[in-house]
Amino acid sequence: MKKNGFTLVELLVVIAIISILMGLLLPAVQFARESARNASCKNNLRQIGLAVFNYESAKQVYPPARIMPAKDPAPGFGCGGNEASWLVRIMPYIEAGNIYSQWDLAQPYSTHAAELQSVPLSTYLCPTRRSISEATAPPVDITVGVTLPCGCGGQTTVTVVGGATGDYAGNHGDTSAGATGAATDFYYGGNGNGVLISSRARCQMDTNLPGSWVDKIRISDVRDGTSNTFLAGELHVQPENLNQIPFNGPIYNGADLAAFARVGGVGTPIARGPNFVPGPILGFGSWHAEQCNFVMTDGSTRSVSPFLDTQTLARLCNRADGEVINSDELN
Repeated sequence: MKKNGFTLVELLVVIAIISILMGLLLPAVQFARESARNASCKNNLRQIGLAVFNYESAKQVYPPARIMPAKDPAPGFGCGGNEASWLVRIMPYIEAGNIYSQWDLAQPYSTHAAELQSVPLSTYLCPTRRSISEATAPPVDITVGVTLPCGCGGQTTVTVVGGATGDYAGNHGDTSAGATGAATDFYYGGNGNGVLISSRARCQMDTNLPGSWVDKIRISDVRDGTSNTFLAGELHVQPENLNQIPFNGPIYNGADLAAFARVGGVGTPIARGPNFVPGPILGFGSWHAEQCNFVMTDGSTRSVSPFLDTQTLARLCNRADGEVINSDELN
């Protein structure tokens, strides 16, 4: 009887065809997975936007990005600078009220338990970058220059507190105020022209801890329109700097502005990919291909081209410059 079977050549041809089909299918599978991750990233921003919207509805003001005094504070306004960030303040509105209840907004970040500092939230993470188990920055020791009592120079080692990291940052404004050491620099209390800005606080007389904040941004202050002004977006961090202070520090630590707030404009463009150089530490940026996701102040989400010119970017970051950009044109 004649036996039927495949020859060696036929088997090799079949294997080659299967390999080709797998090679064609794999990019499609990867594209589908990235599309799902991108959709999840946008949904996180939508949830953050909704949380801020509910915060504003309850308190009639937007949360401060952090508490920070002016460079030369007036009497009674020199306290603060290292309390919890805005990402702690909105926790009750993203179903994390049990975590929020353990924070004292008047106390320094470093006084809270390390376990509390290191609790990551999936809403604050882009799945293209990392999972919830990969979202913690360890404490680091840095050497800084100091002036000794003798008047001569010296060095000392300072331990920077670690904690949970994240992938989204509030819109602190454009870069027009500058960052040159002047009293008008954007990172001082009250100087930001975004929606979530650093704010000064009245000091409690008995403890000198910060009380109520004074630089309150209301919806009426967003004069360019809530649909035309960024609320928050993806922050830029290069892969080798993930979870590394100061590039991607603890998002609940109000002393680390770059961890939870960003600016945009001349000198600080949207990063054109994960490995963008110079990779501004205070700029927005995404790991998604050819787009960076934002949530507008009205709660809608937008995918913006990383090649957006910096003048247009500045207008979208500034809440009231009178230069209105229709965000629908950015899709």
